Amino acid sequence: MATLLIVEDDKRTNEAICEYLKSAGHKIIPAYDGADALQTFGQGGIDLVVLDIMLPKITGLAVLHEIRKKSVVPVLMLTAIEDEYTQVMSFDEQADDYIIKPFSMVLLGRRVTALLRRSGKGIISDIATFGDVTVDFSGYTAHDQSGKIDITPKEIDLLRLLMEHKGLVLTRSQILDDLWGMDAPVIDRTIDTYIKNLRKKLRLDCIVTVKGIGYKYEVRA
Repeated sequence: MATLLIVEDDKRTNEAICEYLKSAGHKIIPAYDGADALQTFGQGGIDLVVLDIMLPKITGLAVLHEIRKKSVVPVLMLTAIEDEYTQVMSFDEQADDYIIKPFSMVLLGRRVTALLRRSGKGIISDIATFGDVTVDFSGYTAHDQSGKIDITPKEIDLLRLLMEHKGLVLTRSQILDDLWGMDAPVIDRTIDTYIKNLRKKLRLDCIVTVKGIGYKYEVRA
């Protein structure tokens, strides 16, 4: 779990972003203007900032400038401004990513996950345990009390991907693009086979099928 600061002056948009990213297991702190954002960030403990550019009191670019004086925390700019100059200015101020409104919540979630992974925050442990099954993501192996389990590297990559997006639904197309690339000659139903193998080999009940959409990793209480 990571702590995310969501800086967006439109209350409805802010709440929607917070609710979506909270479902992925993150701790969310909202801010509605630039001054509030800097005050909250100054208290420490923020792992990533989603930052609108057009903000009251202090602009998003000015907020980013102040953040970069003392921190390299990932910052994802979120704005309705599409012109190239604004995007260039954002990256000149060392923004890590840029999303233009209107945007997909799924895309936002994936961008946030990617930035956290790159920064070493919010990523899963190299070792995961499911009952008597242990998975070593760095070693691409799995074993139980009987010994080594026959599992492929791609199956382990799929499990890691789902766990990194805990609580978020990933479509088959999104999984294919992430694990095989957009131009790979792999069909959607290949994912169903990999999911079936994961459930059987590792005796998992935490991979949930969302009918007509895809799959998600969900830890039931």
